[in-house]
Amino acid sequence: MDKDISKSSHEHPYSGFCIPGFGALATAIIMFVCAVGLFTYDEILPLSGGALLIICAVMLLVGVTKLEPNESYVMLFFGKYKGTLRRTGFFWINPFMTKRKMSLRINNIDIQPIKVNDRTGNPVMIGMVLVWKVNDTYRASFDVDAGSGNRFNALRNFVATQGDAALREVAGHFAYDDEEHGSQLTLRSGGDEINRLLEHKINERLDIAGLTVVEARINYLAYAPEIAAVMLRRQQASAIIAAREKIVEGAVSMVHMALSNLEEQNVVKLDNDKRADIVGNLLMVLCSDESARPVIPTD
Repeated sequence: MDKDISKSSHEHPYSGFCIPGFGALATAIIMFVCAVGLFTYDEILPLSGGALLIICAVMLLVGVTKLEPNESYVMLFFGKYKGTLRRTGFFWINPFMTKRKMSLRINNIDIQPIKVNDRTGNPVMIGMVLVWKVNDTYRASFDVDAGSGNRFNALRNFVATQGDAALREVAGHFAYDDEEHGSQLTLRSGGDEINRLLEHKINERLDIAGLTVVEARINYLAYAPEIAAVMLRRQQASAIIAAREKIVEGAVSMVHMALSNLEEQNVVKLDNDKRADIVGNLLMVLCSDESARPVIPTD
């Protein structure tokens, strides 16, 4: 019983009476012409026939409607859902049907940066862009309360609120950066993987409203202002350490090459003390921040 109710509560195609609109429009014009003739020559037919033709022609004109690509009508008959019309074109539909137009086009939301705590407790500012659209017109029409306002704005606010909540949840599971290990997934280095997880979390929340996220992408990521200066100094210190390690590694390699070439080409005979002096001098020259100033002995 519950399964049947669940299935009937989702969108299904409109299968009611629907004819081409141009045929209905031509019929209405013919009825108006005939009604004018009846009013003019009322001695042949009673005036009630002309009035009836005018009423029928007006009903035909009221029921004429059109649908553009990526638009739909949610069809109601005295409050009862009768299906969703997604066919594009010019139609005539029973004028007693209530038609709610629902756009199926893609929309986007730029969620402004919000302050959240990452996995390590550091406050960060993070923002994202959402690309979304309506997937189930039944749920989008009847499961989200629009109040007395515009339904599209209600759906947009719903997407923004749920996107904000999902962004806070995902950001709380990852660190902003992992400078100590460098192998863990972080907000700064996660890239597409973080975006896919974010998209999945938002879709879980939007499914109840018949909405789907086409793309979710983080477009802003930074430390919060109160710790930005401290973290900048930390990043600068890490960069300096990494650069020093690279310089020392290269200097050791160059010293080893120099000593090897001196011995192989028999340029000079070096004992351990002289080798140590050369190694110290070369490392000082290669690792120093300032240019070397050679000193020439005079004695």
